[in-house]
Amino acid sequence: MIAILGRINELSRKQHAEGLNEQEKKEQTKLRNEYLQQIRGQVHDMLLGVSVIDDNGQDVTPARLAADKANLPRDDR
Repeated sequence: MIAILGRINELSRKQHAEGLNEQEKKEQTKLRNEYLQQIRGQVHDMLLGVSVIDDNGQDVTPARLAADKANLPRDDR
């Protein structure tokens, strides 16, 4: 699990119970942005392993995904 998730949840519980001060609000925003970056990175990495094949057996992987795959180092393919 993502390490910062515990702190995000802790701040969320405190926000609902008693509110957050300005420093905690800034920390919460920063942590949420970091979390979203990590999730997006995981989804992108997963999609790099996907190829789309149509009913005729033709590779119809979207161009952007195919380009990202082509830019991977040889040992990551």
